Amino acid sequence: MNKKLGRQTVKFTNGVNILSYASIAGQKEGEGPLAKYYDKVLEDAEWGEETWEKTESKMQKTAVARAAEKSAVEIKDIEYLFAGDLLNQCISSTFGLRDFGVPFLGVYGACSTMAETLGLASVMIDGGFADMTAAVTSSHFCTAERQYRFPLEYGGQRPPTAQWTVTGSGAAILSKNGDGPYVTHFTAGRIIDAGVSDANNMGAAMAPAAADTLSAHFRDTERIPQDYDLILTGDLGKIGKSIAIDMLCEEGFDMTENYNDCGLMVFDIDKQDMHSGGSGCGCGAITLCGYIMDMFRAKKIKNLLFVGTGALLSPTSTMQGESIPCIAHAVAISADGE
Repeated sequence: MNKKLGRQTVKFTNGVNILSYASIAGQKEGEGPLAKYYDKVLEDAEWGEETWEKTESKMQKTAVARAAEKSAVEIKDIEYLFAGDLLNQCISSTFGLRDFGVPFLGVYGACSTMAETLGLASVMIDGGFADMTAAVTSSHFCTAERQYRFPLEYGGQRPPTAQWTVTGSGAAILSKNGDGPYVTHFTAGRIIDAGVSDANNMGAAMAPAAADTLSAHFRDTERIPQDYDLILTGDLGKIGKSIAIDMLCEEGFDMTENYNDCGLMVFDIDKQDMHSGGSGCGCGAITLCGYIMDMFRAKKIKNLLFVGTGALLSPTSTMQGESIPCIAHAVAISADGE
């Protein structure tokens, strides 16, 4: 059976189940509207660790362990672990997961990493290469600020286009056995560079990549936006969401009724003063592995298209005057596997 649809999409035919999931959220995220859906909310930014980077590693380790506990799975039963984060050399993942002793495949897709790890972990199961895999990612406001922008002590003014990096980690365990929900399609994105160079306007930079992947998914699968109960991007925020809607409208796709962005869901951006919304690997991860999966379990959602969005920049490229190339990956999830 040919599982390739069009140029960018694969269709899974052997039943890739999301067996369990877990989310660890930061203190500020715990003050947002999705607080009750997180497995753990941190008391502070350090969570008993000496550095913020160690805190982020601990979040990943805890998210995977909690997801395994919820499904009565032993860590050793996980055959491959796909993980990534925003930090140089993905140290949150490698240091956080090193004690598990599970074959590890590090992934860097910036803030698109939750969708990318889910897609690759699903490929392993659908291809018959594994019975159980896991996907996990994380971000931390303090570690991201230290790496990409300015030390927190600097106290720089944030422009209205800026987004707040989510402190959080989400993990999902996938299995060939189970009752769903099921990962049914994976659309791998292309690198899209719209020429945006402002690191404080990530939504505008990432929106063209999101629109490109969504368009490819609809074209490859011969679906339309209305085939999904919800289409969810990872962290375009207020500005990026508006741009994506306009770009897809020009291609004939109406995204006005069933589209939202995790960056606008994880915080109350008015009461919490988040400017353009949330961002980071953890933004889509804790929303998907908390609220959204709970909605599937409650049978309030049947078909979801989750689109992780990421900006592929680094401090080095920024200082060299480069623009911000971006990427988006899409994963379709269905309650009944159709």
